[in-house]
Amino acid sequence: MIGKWSARLFRARSAPGARPPAGRAVRNESAPVTYTLIAVCCLIFLIGPASGLNPAYGTGDELLAAQRAYFRRWGVVPVELFSGSPSAALTPATALFIHGSWLHLLGNMLFLYVFGAMAEERMGHVEFALFYVGCGYLALVAYAAAHADSQQSLVGASGSISAVLGAFLFLFPGARVTSLFPFLFFLPLRFPAWVTLPFWVSLQWLAAGRETSGPGVAYLAHLVGFGLGFVCAWVRYGRTTRVKAPVNAPAPAPEGENQP
Repeated sequence: MIGKWSARLFRARSAPGARPPAGRAVRNESAPVTYTLIAVCCLIFLIGPASGLNPAYGTGDELLAAQRAYFRRWGVVPVELFSGSPSAALTPATALFIHGSWLHLLGNMLFLYVFGAMAEERMGHVEFALFYVGCGYLALVAYAAAHADSQQSLVGASGSISAVLGAFLFLFPGARVTSLFPFLFFLPLRFPAWVTLPFWVSLQWLAAGRETSGPGVAYLAHLVGFGLGFVCAWVRYGRTTRVKAPVNAPAPAPEGENQP
């Protein structure tokens, strides 16, 4: 059974005359790491059992069994992570490229495409790749440590993408973000990133307080990833290099997902 999934869509647009950070243009034209990550995640999903498109995994109960085994093999299983097994220690990295459903994949990849391209342009390709994997790895380890007795597997790039959101908030705080809120009948409203993203984090915080070790959304991984991303951007770039005006890019907010 696939766990819960939800997302709120955001769109960041540029202001006329927006200026890039000093000494460097943020053009959002070249983001090979972001596009490669998206391609790899999509390819892995399509050939894996979660997509339901690969006949090698069968159908019905056979397919469900294959999905469970697949998530357990490549996802993070907290109770196994701290057992000292070298293979288990690699799962927080492999889990970043595994997704549990079409919605889970598409939501995360949309976030990565929008926020990742801008962050990569600002950080540089190699630095962004290390940032993405490192923050995602630590976010999943933090979740596993908080649920050390859980035997549920955790998959998805949500920790990494939440880190990208945190870095985005620091680097592009004035970016105008169009938000669609269900409780406002999906009426599009525009707010700066410093309003929209902290609001999203607040929702994650409230949800994390009700989080269990069973299947569902890994809110704690979102919070840890977001915090790591913001702190990394703050330490690396400091206040003097923050982008004070937005640049072109649409943007949503990701959700992690536990798999049984």
